[in-house]
Amino acid sequence: MLCDARLGAADPRWLDPAWYGAQARPVDAGGRQSAWFVQGDDWQGVLRGYRRGGLAARVSRNAYLWQGESRTRSFREYRLLAWLRERGLSVPAPLAAAYWHQGLTYRAAILVERIAHVRPLAHLLDEPVWDAAASAIAAMHRLGVWHADLNAYNILLDAQGRAWLIDFDRGTAGGVSPRARRANLLRLRRSLQKVGGAAGLAFWHRLDQAYRACLD
Repeated sequence: MLCDARLGAADPRWLDPAWYGAQARPVDAGGRQSAWFVQGDDWQGVLRGYRRGGLAARVSRNAYLWQGESRTRSFREYRLLAWLRERGLSVPAPLAAAYWHQGLTYRAAILVERIAHVRPLAHLLDEPVWDAAASAIAAMHRLGVWHADLNAYNILLDAQGRAWLIDFDRGTAGGVSPRARRANLLRLRRSLQKVGGAAGLAFWHRLDQAYRACLD
């Protein structure tokens, strides 16, 4: 288990939504029904269990092949978020991460700080927030980070118009090629078009122009 020092002594119950009882509220936007809003004495967080999608989910919803502690999805995401925070990127602070290893498989969960007063990009297609979103994506790419699922629900805008990037599961650091950067943008285009149709596509074209300007 990894945890932020401000939470005190590590407690695996933080990663169990049942421990919070009725205070754990499901996150209803995006995802695979595997995230909850939770809170402690002086913090608010989002608890997410790692879940499979697609055909792999038919075999197991939450078990992953064990390849060593450093390869666990929860530890990799926790460390990537901490690294990004140190470099000033607007991402949620990692609070705790854990894995449960059994035989050839493991399951995992992560707890990150909840960002106050935010709305997903998917709900803001009629507002001129493409510059803020593009700036956040460009800043991530300049740091050499690739986002595995850059979609309209993984970009959040706060009350001050600042864009935040979330859900770095399977994200990587260490360099991102022009082709990989473009793949991130095209993944976002598909997502915006899916949630907003023509309006989503028009929004993406403005965002894409702003993104190119950020990198020039």
